[in-house]
Order: sequence, then structure tokens, then C-alpha cells
Amino acid sequence: MWLRKVTINCLNLQSGNTKILESELTYHNTFSYFQTVKNLIKLGFPVLVTQVGIIAVSFADTMMVGAYGLNELAASAFVNSLFLIAIVMILGFSGGIVPIIGALYGKGEHQEAGIMLRASIIVNGVLSLGFFIVMLSLFFFLDYFGQDPDILPLARSYFLLILFTIIPMAIFNCFQQTCNGINDTATPMWIILGADVLNIIGNYALIFGKWGFPELGLLGAGWSTLAARIAGVLAIICVYCLSPKYRPYWRSMLSNRSGSLRKRQIWLTSYPLMVQSGVECGLWTFGAVVSGWFGKVQLAAYQVMNTIGQLGFMIYLSFGWATSIKVANFTGVGDFPAVKHVTRVGLHIILVLATFASLVFLFFTDKLVGYFTPDAEVASYALLLIAPLVLYQYCDGTQLTYVNALRGTSIVQPLLWISIVSYILIGIPALFLLAVTFRLETVGVYYSFSAALLSAAILLVINFRLALKKLRNQKK
Repeated sequence: MWLRKVTINCLNLQSGNTKILESELTYHNTFSYFQTVKNLIKLGFPVLVTQVGIIAVSFADTMMVGAYGLNELAASAFVNSLFLIAIVMILGFSGGIVPIIGALYGKGEHQEAGIMLRASIIVNGVLSLGFFIVMLSLFFFLDYFGQDPDILPLARSYFLLILFTIIPMAIFNCFQQTCNGINDTATPMWIILGADVLNIIGNYALIFGKWGFPELGLLGAGWSTLAARIAGVLAIICVYCLSPKYRPYWRSMLSNRSGSLRKRQIWLTSYPLMVQSGVECGLWTFGAVVSGWFGKVQLAAYQVMNTIGQLGFMIYLSFGWATSIKVANFTGVGDFPAVKHVTRVGLHIILVLATFASLVFLFFTDKLVGYFTPDAEVASYALLLIAPLVLYQYCDGTQLTYVNALRGTSIVQPLLWISIVSYILIGIPALFLLAVTFRLETVGVYYSFSAALLSAAILLVINFRLALKKLRNQKK
């Protein structure tokens, strides 16, 4: 057994001394497997709890809106599917700062990390404003998506409320991803969980008109989401202002200009992630539109199963982010064997979780569906989507692992063409072939996802190996 240890010197800041514990960046090449598992679980668990909170809100939204009425459920499915692309692209773009902050943290350059946070807020703010304008333009074309006319009046009002959540969400993402980059996934967890509780309580009060609040139906869910996202931003800003741990980053962010070179670096690292995330989720959004062609029952069933399916995706994403953070730390100090090791262990964790999620889908989905909608026809059709949902879990877990590993290396340009090939050139034709040509309808939509995710997983594994080879050659 041999041991390689990376020692990081202390960095003196104006507020005092900050030290990265030597053990955080210690890599054992032999007999370190379970220690690596422990480290990833410790880092990923707060993210997992955060994702579970997000799933809980999504479940609560779908359950309460579904209980209120079928038209409201279908309208929320339509609007949320349209916003899914924008929201995921904004989240993907903000994730581009994680490898930058992670590498700086690995080298002990905390002041520079604060300046990068400032640059990230500026770049992400401009980007979110652009998405706001694009989605506002889309509002005037909702009649052209081929949806049931009964849901359009509800969809228009709900659309406008969700529109105004984009900018506060983007600003929150910058602070959250900076926390992740410095290996603190717990602070955003508590803030998001608090916002989730506020959202669920607001849903109950405003959808059904409880505790003296007006009964707003679907609009109540929109107002509750907007309030929760604004509260989240205010809370995380307070943490950066008041917490001794984050005050140095806050001061550096306020007192130093970021400059065009840092903004360019963030853009170059972030936009491939944005495109990859958007194209991938675009396939699911397109699936919702196509499902709507077959009637509001199938569209509602699609929304219910997508909500349940988040159980797997969000869990995989949690440990994918943990893998990305550690990959960024080790890439920053040039420890490429550790990069390969931590990615392999991260994949193993996610495949175990994929098995767990598949078992839940197989044995408990029929019970879960009943909580989301009282409509027997919607529930009956949703059960037909269980088999294709289970089918793609392992491919989804694998591609998420390697997307995040590539993100951690900052070699993210391959994500552009991989996403285009997998989700557009393969996914969309497969969707049309199965749903329309073979007349499987929404069941065919779900089966097409497996073809797209399988191709993405294969291409990502290959390109991760090429990225490691490139990094080794650059180090030499």
C-alpha cells in the first residue's frame, strides 16, 4: 500500500486564519474504497436531503393541485414542463462555478473564490434576465402548443407567476454552488428545506383557502412558489453577511471587481453545462407536449409519473454533485488517480441507489399514484408508465455520474455534442417512432427516454477517460 497526501497551507484572511483540513484532500490508493464512500456520503447526504425536500414540494404541489381538479393538474403539468427547460438550464449554468470554486478551495485561494462569486452573480443575473424575456415571449404563443382549450386560461395565469421566480432562483443558485464548491453542502440544505416548508404551507393555505386566505386554486401554488424562492435568496444572503465562515467571501465579493477575464472563464465553463442540461430536459418537455396531443388524461398521467420519477433523478443528482465537488478539489491539485478513484466510487453508490429506486417504482408506484389524483382514468394510465420508468434508471444514474465528473474537471465542451447526439438526434426520432408511428402514445414517449440515456451514458464514459488523459498530458 502506498499513500499520497496533499497538504494545503493555511491562508491568512483579514478576518483571521482559514485552514483546509489536510484529511479533506487525502487520497489512499489502496484500501481507501470505504473511506471514499464515507466521504462522498458525508458530502452528498445534505444534497440528498435537499433534493428530497424538493421532491416533497413537487409531490405536495401535484397532490394538492390534483386534488383540486383535473384541469388544474393538466395546466400545471403543461406550464411546469415548459419552464423545466429554462429552470434546468439556469441551474446547469450556475453549476459551472463549482469546479472553479472547488479548485480554488483546494489550493486555499479563498479571496479569489469570493471574487469569482461576484462574477458568477453578474453573469448568472444577465443570463436569467435573458431567460425571463424568452419565456415572456413564449407566453403569447401558448395557444399554439396543441393543448386542451379547457386548461389554457389556468395555464396563462400560473405561467406569469412562475416567470417571476426565475431571477431570484438564479441568484440563489450562485450562492448555493459556491457553498458546494467549498465542501459545505449543509448550509444550502437548511435554507432550501426552510423554503420548502414555507412552500408547502403556502400551497395548502392558498390553493384551498385555509386559515382565512383566499381560495386561489392553481394560482395559490404559483404565489407560494414565488414567495418561497424569494425567501430562500434573502436567507442565503444573510448567511454570507453574518456567518464568520462566509464573511471573508462576502467581503471579497463586495470589495473587488471581478473583471472580464473571470466572467469569460465562468461563461466558458458554464455554457456547455447549460446546453447539456437544457437539451436533456428539453426531451422531457417535448414528451409532455406530445403527451398533450393524446388528451389531458395522458398529460396528467405524464405529470404524475414525472413527479414520482424525480425520486430517482434527484437522489442520483445528489451524489453526482458530491462526486463533482471532490473531482474539482483533486483536479485543482493535479491528483488524477484520485479523480478516477472518486468517480468510480461515486458511480457505485449511484448504481446501488438506482437499484433501490427501481424497487420502489416496481412495488409502491401504484400506491403513490393514488395520492396524486383521485381520477381513476389518470391513475390507470399512469400505471402503464412504470415499466419504462424502471427501464432507464441505470442509464440515468451512469450518465449523471459522468456528467458531473466531467464538470469537476472543467473539460465540459464535449457535453455540447454529446447532448445533441443523445437527446436530439437519437431521443426525438425515437420518441416520434414509438409514440406516433407505433401508436404507443405516452408509453412510447417514456420508452424513448431509455434510448437517449443509454447513448449519453456510453459517450460520457468515453469522454471522461479522454479528459483524464488530456489532463495528465497537460501536467507533464
